[in-house]
Amino acid sequence: MRRALFNQKGGIGKSSIAVNLAAASAKAGLKILFIDLDVKGNGTQYILGEAYDPLSGVEDFFQNQLSLYFREPVTSLIHQSVYDSLSTMPSGRGLLKLEHKLESRYKVYELKECLNELKQDFDRIYLDTPPALNLFSRSAMIAADRVVVPLLCDAFLKLALYQSIETIEEIKANHNAQLSLEAIIPNQTPATANFPQQLIDELKANSLPVLKTTLSSSVIKRKSYEKAKTLVHLKSKHRLSLECGALFHERESSL
Repeated sequence: MRRALFNQKGGIGKSSIAVNLAAASAKAGLKILFIDLDVKGNGTQYILGEAYDPLSGVEDFFQNQLSLYFREPVTSLIHQSVYDSLSTMPSGRGLLKLEHKLESRYKVYELKECLNELKQDFDRIYLDTPPALNLFSRSAMIAADRVVVPLLCDAFLKLALYQSIETIEEIKANHNAQLSLEAIIPNQTPATANFPQQLIDELKANSLPVLKTTLSSSVIKRKSYEKAKTLVHLKSKHRLSLECGALFHERESSL
């Protein structure tokens, strides 16, 4: 199973959700690969800390696609984290410099072919995408089986959500007939506010797959990122950690 986390709007907690969902999956005993396609590398740094900077990964994979003569085995680009059963293919700061060359040579299907080779090695693969529609986010959704869309329940971000859903449908129609919108995850939902519930009700009325599990807002998330320690490993009994675990179980129960 390959899940891409995607929203064309930045600053909604996508990378944090991707990492903590991957960590909860690994802690439950599944063998997990986290692939960071966002040039900012927030997800990679969350999992590996500062140690990730010299490591090979996604940038090297795409650079290899431009070479006719030498390609590193993809297994050499995957690194085991300090957490059992959680590996990662790190981001790279030179990704954006490669985008034009990759676009001109139509290298948008290579990631899917790569993951086909790895399907026996991992139970779940999570792909964290950049907050934009570009070659890397398209590659992720072409390679994925399902897409998860994080959502901040804000009136200004509702349009971005619907735009993201339209993009997923376009990818499905043109490139990946097996792709499905698996879930919309309400993030940082306040305990007392009318609009989040109104928006969730609207989405459900439009037959969109909004999860029952919502993620709270908490300062522990920032502490977790600063320590490069996922929520389920930093403080497993914290409310937000339990919500991440519930998020994992809700998704797995649908398979």
